[in-house]
Amino acid sequence: MDFDLNKQQEMIRKEVRRFSEKEIAPVAAELDEAETFSPELTRKMGEIGLFGMFVSDKYGGQNLDYISYIIAVEEVARVDGSQAATVAAGNSLGIGPIYYFGTEEQKRRYLPKLCSGESLWGFGLTEPTAGSDAGGSKTTAVLDGNEWVINGSKIFITNAACELSLGVTVQAVTGRKPDGRPEYSCILVEHGTKGFKTVPMHRKMMWRASNTAELYFDDVRVPRDNILGEQGGGFHQMLQTLDGGRLSIGAMGLGGAQGAFEAALKYAQKREQFGKPICKYQAVAFKLADAAIELECARNLLYKACWLKDHHRPFQKEAAMAKVFCSELMGRVANNAVQIHGGYGLMKEYSVERFYRDQKLLDIGEGTSEVQRLVISRYIGC
Repeated sequence: MDFDLNKQQEMIRKEVRRFSEKEIAPVAAELDEAETFSPELTRKMGEIGLFGMFVSDKYGGQNLDYISYIIAVEEVARVDGSQAATVAAGNSLGIGPIYYFGTEEQKRRYLPKLCSGESLWGFGLTEPTAGSDAGGSKTTAVLDGNEWVINGSKIFITNAACELSLGVTVQAVTGRKPDGRPEYSCILVEHGTKGFKTVPMHRKMMWRASNTAELYFDDVRVPRDNILGEQGGGFHQMLQTLDGGRLSIGAMGLGGAQGAFEAALKYAQKREQFGKPICKYQAVAFKLADAAIELECARNLLYKACWLKDHHRPFQKEAAMAKVFCSELMGRVANNAVQIHGGYGLMKEYSVERFYRDQKLLDIGEGTSEVQRLVISRYIGC
């Protein structure tokens, strides 16, 4: 067994860490406070190759393995959850479905723009009444000649309503199966299409500098060829997309936990009470030791899941495990980081306050922790 990263993966970690500390860290708190999505920062992330990392260079991608991509997300999340969300959603949810299921024409039309970071693409799955039960989607798409006519709405869609947004992949009901169950298909809808409206969502607790949107479809007409893959394949496509997306959420949890741990350790080494640094007290030292143990476990679990995916082996169970463990780990580490900071941990001047808030979505997005445990329980025979 070889636990070493290769030279390319180590270089990616080093370069993304350098970029994150130089370009993201100085503006993260300001963007968070103002609830401002930064197209300039997104373009810079595109310039260093953070979009389309697992995509073939034929379409403008970096042609790297999935572990390299996950390391990049981890390093961005170590500094800021909002920018990590932009990268993770841009790749796993925006680029991924088009790359894995799109026609050659669709790939050539959209992927070069998305892989450069000049444009972003949304993943229209969640609806006001269909969250964990993605099969409860009410949005419909009806064929009228050579056009799909789409009606419905989506909510909590990342990267779908900013100046870089190029379009969205929409899951819609396109008919009924012989047994009466809904047939789901995925359809590509570009911004500017008549009847398609996007509304940015504000007043979020977390990821305040990422773009989140509500989507509305009012008799939206798109060409029949805008369907992604085969008609009726939408639900399978969405599930497969979420399997890969869970790895990126895991990376956000791992990176965020690492960032919170480092901030707490640094503070504990400098903060003195009763004549010595607080890290010398067992009550604080054990919190940091526990975090170090769990970070090691989380990294091994997440990287193994990515290794399985890279080797085209089943990874769904491990992806769900990594998503739950890394997400909840960040919650534990961020909570203890705030505790170690004391009153200062409650102030926005300290990054642990933002880590504490940003963590919560990881328990919810891309399948709640409860749903992940349901998935895992089925894999183990329950």
